[in-house]
Amino acid sequence: MMKRVFSFLKKEMMLTLSLAAALAALIITPPSPRLLRDIDWRTLGTLLMMLCVLEGFKQENVLRPLVSLAGNLKRQVSLSLFLIFGVFFSSMFVTNDVSLIIFVPLTIMLFRDGGKEKYILPVISMENIAAVRGSLLTPFGSPQNLFLYGKAGISAGHFMLHMLPLCVLSAVLLVIFVLVLYRKNPKEEIAVSGSRMVWAKEGKARRIGYVCLFVLILAVIVTRTTLWPLAVVLVLAAILVLDRKILLKVDYVLLFTFLCFFIFSSSVAANPGISAFLKRTVAGNEYWWSIGISQIISNVPASIVLYPFTTNFAGLIYGADTAGLCSLIGSLASVINYRIYVREYPERGRDFIRVFTLVSWAFFLIVVIPGLLLSRWPFF
Repeated sequence: MMKRVFSFLKKEMMLTLSLAAALAALIITPPSPRLLRDIDWRTLGTLLMMLCVLEGFKQENVLRPLVSLAGNLKRQVSLSLFLIFGVFFSSMFVTNDVSLIIFVPLTIMLFRDGGKEKYILPVISMENIAAVRGSLLTPFGSPQNLFLYGKAGISAGHFMLHMLPLCVLSAVLLVIFVLVLYRKNPKEEIAVSGSRMVWAKEGKARRIGYVCLFVLILAVIVTRTTLWPLAVVLVLAAILVLDRKILLKVDYVLLFTFLCFFIFSSSVAANPGISAFLKRTVAGNEYWWSIGISQIISNVPASIVLYPFTTNFAGLIYGADTAGLCSLIGSLASVINYRIYVREYPERGRDFIRVFTLVSWAFFLIVVIPGLLLSRWPFF
């Protein structure tokens, strides 16, 4: 049993890190009733609903029309742009990690079928950038946006207005990166057999149900209703009716990781010494702090830890949404992308890191200064 536990913890390094951080924080600052009050239960509840419904999306191939279209494109440039911007736009609504789970396996499958495997690594590296930069536009595009939007107290429209410049800049740069990749032969063709995703006739009611639940969750997020606990109950009850097996496949590791980092953040904020240090050093430097800390604990927990000491909200969120371009650790979405690739090519993990780092850093060096300048534009 202990062997299996250690094997699991070794596999789920982000969970292990968050659990260790939470336990260390509880030793430094003993738990109190305030700890339970400080945990953001609303964000956890919303994340649980999203994970349940998005698992349903995957099981029922709800996005089948989009991925089927990819198989009909005949040129490498058009196919790559379709896949990359499929990630870019879908990540705004189904979160960055789910968009990668949908499109990266499809990319590998299509490029294998078409004999273009040499393009897989650069294209899925750009898909990773698309997931990180597309998801920054909406309050529900990424877990850190979901958390920070819940704290900001602003409208969804106001939030998206502030994120729009970086989103547009990123879209333009992605097109340029694709054109550079195929600069030697912009008209290079690819012949593929098309998508293997199918819709089961008996799943129609479930597909409609998941879409309706997804709309409900978006309404809960945008309206910030105090009735969110009722929405959680309704979503879970609906999942039990639609397909109770979905509840066994939900990514509870991510949910528990969030809980551990909430405990860590609350405990750190309650410690006078640590709190005083972070107040002195974080305020005014949120942009660089969020980028730097994210390379150690990822951008989601970095946002949770740094938020209580932030005076410049724009700096924190722009930094958190830029951090995923520096390293695999910078964003959980990048880790998911890596997992998908090495599952198909177990011996090429180093190749992934090399290409991913090269492409991501090229992008990071272009957008990091505009992000810093925009961080001076206050959200409120």
